[in-house]
Amino acid sequence: LSLFQYSCHKLSNMLHYCIMATVKVAFANILKHLRKQRNVNQEKFGEMVGLHRTYISQLERGLKSPSLDVLYNIARSLNIKLSGLMNLVERELEK
Repeated sequence: LSLFQYSCHKLSNMLHYCIMATVKVAFANILKHLRKQRNVNQEKFGEMVGLHRTYISQLERGLKSPSLDVLYNIARSLNIKLSGLMNLVERELEK
């Protein structure tokens, strides 16, 4: 690879990482907001979703990415559609 190609490849990887990190943070913000809006602590919410409190904490800090199954269970536990949850995340990204 030329230096230019190598630099472009590295930049592409960094951009992908930044976008993914931003999506994680947007999801984290929405999840925490929705949980608190319902006056539910992390432990109780974890029980509702079928996850451990520490995993909920990691999601809310943007440290973990949930699987589709987990996303679906989170949305159901919040009494919203999965598409509605994703729409909220998209709006958060547009801020």
